[in-house]
Amino acid sequence: MPTGEQGAPWVRTRLRAAPLSTVAFGVLVLVTAFLAAVLPRAVEAYETDGLREAVAVAAPESTVLELKAPAPGLELPDDARANAVLPEALAAVDAQARALLPAPLRADPAESAHGVRTGKSLEALDASLPRPDGVPPRFTLLAQSGAAGHATVREGRLPTAGTVSVDTRSVEGAVTAETARTLRLRSGSTLTLAGYPDGPLTVRITGVLEPQHPRGSYWSAEPVLRSPALASVGNHPPLFYWEAGVLLAPGAAPALLGGQGEAEKYWRYAPATGRLTAADTSALVEAIASLEDGPGLVRMRGLAGPTAQLSTGLEQVVGSYTQTRDAITPVVAVAAFGIAAVAFVVVVMSGGLAAARRDAELALLRARGGSLRGIAGRLLAENAVPALPAAACGLLLAVLVVDGARLLPAVLGASAVALLACAALPVRAAVAHRRPRAHRERDDLAHARPGGRRAVAELTLLVLATGSVLTLRRRGTSGAGDLLVSAAPVLVGLVAALVLVRLYPLPLRWAAGPAARRRGVVGFLSLARAGRSPAAVATLPLLALLTALTTAAFGGSVLTGVADARDRAALLATGADALVATTDGTPLPAGLARAVRDVAGVRQVTAVGIGYASERPAEETRSLTVVGVAPDSYAALARRMGLGDFTADRLGSRGGVLDAVASPGVAERLGRAPRRIETDSGPVTVRVTAVRPRTPAVPEGEFLLVEAAGLKGSPRPSVLLAAGPGLDPKALRAAVRGAGPDLSVTLRSEERAALSDSPLQTGAERIYVWAVAAGAGYAVLALVLGLLRSAPERAALLARLRTLGMTTRQGRHLLGLEALPQTLLAAAGGMAVGWATVGLLAPSIDLDRLALADAAGVTAPDAVLRADVWSLGLPAVGAVLLAGAVAVAQAWWAGRRTPITHLRAGDMR
Repeated sequence: MPTGEQGAPWVRTRLRAAPLSTVAFGVLVLVTAFLAAVLPRAVEAYETDGLREAVAVAAPESTVLELKAPAPGLELPDDARANAVLPEALAAVDAQARALLPAPLRADPAESAHGVRTGKSLEALDASLPRPDGVPPRFTLLAQSGAAGHATVREGRLPTAGTVSVDTRSVEGAVTAETARTLRLRSGSTLTLAGYPDGPLTVRITGVLEPQHPRGSYWSAEPVLRSPALASVGNHPPLFYWEAGVLLAPGAAPALLGGQGEAEKYWRYAPATGRLTAADTSALVEAIASLEDGPGLVRMRGLAGPTAQLSTGLEQVVGSYTQTRDAITPVVAVAAFGIAAVAFVVVVMSGGLAAARRDAELALLRARGGSLRGIAGRLLAENAVPALPAAACGLLLAVLVVDGARLLPAVLGASAVALLACAALPVRAAVAHRRPRAHRERDDLAHARPGGRRAVAELTLLVLATGSVLTLRRRGTSGAGDLLVSAAPVLVGLVAALVLVRLYPLPLRWAAGPAARRRGVVGFLSLARAGRSPAAVATLPLLALLTALTTAAFGGSVLTGVADARDRAALLATGADALVATTDGTPLPAGLARAVRDVAGVRQVTAVGIGYASERPAEETRSLTVVGVAPDSYAALARRMGLGDFTADRLGSRGGVLDAVASPGVAERLGRAPRRIETDSGPVTVRVTAVRPRTPAVPEGEFLLVEAAGLKGSPRPSVLLAAGPGLDPKALRAAVRGAGPDLSVTLRSEERAALSDSPLQTGAERIYVWAVAAGAGYAVLALVLGLLRSAPERAALLARLRTLGMTTRQGRHLLGLEALPQTLLAAAGGMAVGWATVGLLAPSIDLDRLALADAAGVTAPDAVLRADVWSLGLPAVGAVLLAGAVAVAQAWWAGRRTPITHLRAGDMR
């Protein structure tokens, strides 16, 4: 064969001979390379967004890195002690310590601060300050840097220091507007704080400040600095007092050294999240460990003092994020494996189609002495010319679409696609033409006899699938990095496809006999043609279709399970489509129910009264929740919401005994006999007539439902439940505001939306949607490629049959029926395998993290994987309809050409 410079014109000639095939092949490689490159980038991008948001939304007191050291002791002169806490000395340590933070930790200078604080709060002696239980309030004093850049002065001015020493007993301070409002302070007020041996410390309030970023670390790392809080002393019952913070000028720090407040220096560093990536998670945890108890702490002590300590809760925040990510990753990997398997089969099919189209040409080259190496090299060059640029374009497109991720995984994915695309045709041709042959032997399904190598390969795949399923069922998805576990659905689909390919000829043979005895020839010819399909042509599309249908069924079931879990969690949070209640538990206004009922979209309104009772008359603690309802209205609401529905006759009053619906725990304690309990409105006798696990008024927890009219005094309702999926939130809130103050509105739709805004959740769901869509697209392409493979032969067959008298209509029926057995097999097999896969793997797939990530306190007992009818049926029906449409289109196209055109196409058989 010619080599060297003579090869290039040959390659160019071959590409020019089939421009449409070359362009189609390039587009296939571009799309596949794009998907292979964009998938790891998209996963890393949403994981990075999840890490940044986890750190950004966590409480600042949990994420800030606080380096603190005790203030200089009495062993030093007063001047030296004062100099050690001056702003210049603290700022010098701050700059050096910030530079020593190990990567990837970076400090956010806008929210970081340093200063001196009292480690113990000081008791205020002023009688004018509020005392909830007669206990005087306590104040934490902070001489913190940067107040001017973090607050707006609403009243007065910022505090100044002047000349302050250890002996100074009068300083200036400022408080936030919330502190001033709660403790009745204003500009000009004074605080007299105990804790100094030579007299109290007087703090004169010079300003009232409004924090510019109240939720930032500057104000929230020390929560009492922004908002006062109630604390309690250890009495029985506890006595409460106010804890608050006062901001001093940085230069006033020496005044904090002389008392019993245990003054300490501190440097607080808010973590900067802008440069964090998902790949930094392990390094971030190691850096935190080093700072808390390792080489990093040793370096920090060299700056802040030998007894300095660094504390942070950032490792818990990162650990929670890591647990959520590790729970979601195996579920996402299932989708990745599914689309990768389908894409692999389709790319191999494209090579097989090209090899089949050029089978006569390659056989002639081999017969004339062409070597396998030479032929494979030419074919490799032909594929490389369109494949390599297409793969590079796919990689570039992936980089442009998703930024902020590492390049190496995308390069490896696109390179793998390019290698497969280049090698598919040469390998397929080399295997088919190992030896020169004069004619092509029959390799159809009806006469194919699989060899020993195929049996070994199938048994190996069966063992892998069985091992992956057993491992997944035993261990679950805890092994995030176990590729075999994540590939379980794909392996099950491949095994099922191979089994169906083995069984495929049997029904064709069974149906061919009865079809031959019928008068028409279309049925017999279609079955005979289906059985004459080459084994490779039938196997690869079936593999692609079954894998795609299994992935679509599994992915659709995952998405459905996640949606159901969130819907259920939102319903458990509200009990109805809308929940209206007073903020302090007082009865609702009289006209509220009527106002809510008039809101557009509201179908039903039920008012309930929630009280408490003790199960024994002599018992003082009332821990039993008693719900008074109107039986007819409430029963209809429970039935509409699907929360413990019951008939209205379960509630009522007979002979002075109230019929009740109870939760399982309450029913077990009270029994079914009449039982006397002590309610807020007096003693009543109840009898449990029905047991329900949940009820709209108390979606979670123990409860006792009774008729409100049977309670003594008939207390006014305190909760309003509204049902109506199309209710108008704005109109509802407007109606509630018009009915009275201090009313809260909780909407089921808003609770549902709040459960799906995490970057990890939305990113994983987006990947799944893309994977299912891409798998469906590849399945369609596999079906089309399989039909195109035999298109010339079908066209020639129709031409011959038309010369023998077959009508155009009969020809269309023939092509449609010929494609029907394989498509029906794939559709039915895909539905069965998808259902079986979901059933096998459902006990081991944890959807809680994917459905309810970062939703503290939210439970959804139904967050399990279950087979979804639409996910099973729609892809299968779509595949059947598509196959029929392609066959009809092919018959229509063949019917436009005259039979003589096909008979002159060079078919020498």
